[in-house]
Amino acid sequence: MSHDNSWPVATKFMGLGAKNVKDNRQIVTTLDHDVQNKSESNLKKYENIERFAKEQGIDFYPAGRGIGHQIMIEEGYAFPGNMTVASDSHSNTYGGVASLGTPIVRTDAASIWATGQTWWQIPPVAKVELKGQLAEGVTGKDIIVALCGLFNKDEVLNHAIEFVGDGVKQLPVDYRLTIANMTTEWGALSGLFPVDDKLIEFYQQRLGQVGDKHPRINHETVEALKLEQMKSDDDAKYAKHLVIDLSTLSPHVSGPNSVKVSTPLSKLSENNIAINKAYLVSCTNSRLSDIKAAAKILRGRKVDPNVEFYVAAASSLVQKDAEDCGAWSDILEAGAIPLPAGCGPCIGLGSGLLKDGEVGISATNRNFKGRMGSKDALAYLASPEVVAASAILGRIGAPEEIESKPVKPSTATVTSIEIEKGNADESASLESESESTGSVEVLPGFPKSIEGELILCNADNINTDGIYPGKYTYQDDITREQMAEVCMENYDPEFKNKTKSSDIIISGFNFGTGSSREQAATCILARGMKLVVAGSFGNIFSRNSINNALLTLEIPELINKLRAKYADSKELTIRTGWFLKWDVTKALVEVVDSQGQVILKQKVGELGTNLQDIIVKGGLEGWVRSELAKGV
Repeated sequence: MSHDNSWPVATKFMGLGAKNVKDNRQIVTTLDHDVQNKSESNLKKYENIERFAKEQGIDFYPAGRGIGHQIMIEEGYAFPGNMTVASDSHSNTYGGVASLGTPIVRTDAASIWATGQTWWQIPPVAKVELKGQLAEGVTGKDIIVALCGLFNKDEVLNHAIEFVGDGVKQLPVDYRLTIANMTTEWGALSGLFPVDDKLIEFYQQRLGQVGDKHPRINHETVEALKLEQMKSDDDAKYAKHLVIDLSTLSPHVSGPNSVKVSTPLSKLSENNIAINKAYLVSCTNSRLSDIKAAAKILRGRKVDPNVEFYVAAASSLVQKDAEDCGAWSDILEAGAIPLPAGCGPCIGLGSGLLKDGEVGISATNRNFKGRMGSKDALAYLASPEVVAASAILGRIGAPEEIESKPVKPSTATVTSIEIEKGNADESASLESESESTGSVEVLPGFPKSIEGELILCNADNINTDGIYPGKYTYQDDITREQMAEVCMENYDPEFKNKTKSSDIIISGFNFGTGSSREQAATCILARGMKLVVAGSFGNIFSRNSINNALLTLEIPELINKLRAKYADSKELTIRTGWFLKWDVTKALVEVVDSQGQVILKQKVGELGTNLQDIIVKGGLEGWVRSELAKGV
């Protein structure tokens, strides 16, 4: 699936010299991100996307039909047992219906359209065990917000997650979709739930809605689920095993401006945090059950006069169902402001964005600084029920407070974290093998060494909004020079004045987390920089980097040394005076200070020739061109 980014993907596709997609039955196009934008340029882009889809025979869903991820589930493209990808970071959502969902980027999409191929590095798998039952008033959103907060040390970074345990069985599919959706924010590549009786019941109900002539959701496919309840082998090995007792959970709130910060609502409500805006929108929590839950709280009440409350259904089908049951009118009569089915405020587009100094609470998935409007605003995440209650109260609060009842305290605890010994030993043996390797084969055209001064961006979890602000993402006519100017703007407005093209960025852990925008990599390239070093990277950034020929290195020891050196500095961007040289032929990195003293000398992973080939050809697009030239 691709959405508003379909035209940039199509432009890449055509620029590769491709004329017909490899398999139009594997491609879906939706329009969902900037649907409020009626400008001539945006409408023209939408026309181009629709025309291209019709010419290629691609399934197309117009603006207003809904958010692409919701459509993929409603229409059965993401279906139990298959692999479904999208050029959007929240493709993890599909794991809620036992479809292996994981994100790709625009260049991957163009490659798949043209050749049917792209690349993956097989990730480690984490088993997340959910034990016990949820208390009344605790939702799927509370589970994932709590998990992000309790396990906030990159425990599942770049892992594929398998959800297991007796607690899973009682979770409605809508809760599973919310949890899977936000495994993205947790740092995972995917979050897969099982095929079980609850899921089969979900599809039987959907079958009653679509009839038996639907091409994907029909009697035959639903009956097959009963016979093909795939599960892991009893002796399966996992990289990690995380356990949490659901019975200890209470409603949680994420933020401000970070999913890594999770606070029990009982504690946060005591702080009397006034809000300016509330949101019930996005692919996370705008399904029918979410709208009904919010309507139940809002029915017969009014939104606080100092709060703007925005609501948008996940799809037109959801909105119709909400209208038919009266939930939609309950919300509007309470004073909510309706928006079209689409992404809107979640991605920082359209009406109702946060302004300087404002505070918002949202049922969305991401509260990065500046994502939903001003970088000087504060954004919190919570369940639809808490968002609705807060809109009434005029502050962050609980539904029970509306009736002057006490807020239930939280006793949420991490039961255990285990690292499988077998996997740890395997990783160690691979590292040892790498260290013992002699010279590395370097393809013609690939640099044998890279060097430059290290520029410290001293923060963890620098997200794609920080690297390349969301407001520029769908400005398809932005020049390379303009991209270079706004690079790292939301992280540090002074970045452009402190850096030069020969520099090497070094940052903390989980660099490039967040959305699938490839501009987070290409804006760095636009500044002339060819290498980024970090403690670790978000996978989506790693994909974009390789696809666009930006090199990356993970060196945790180096970032820790620099942090010790600049422990007292308040600067966001620091010229360190340390110089890094990467000898690709020896897979060796050496760092020296301004006097030439060696600070660090370390082996790093070897670059295989397959990856070098992509880089030499200028990225994945160049590789695809060469494949097309071969007639592949």
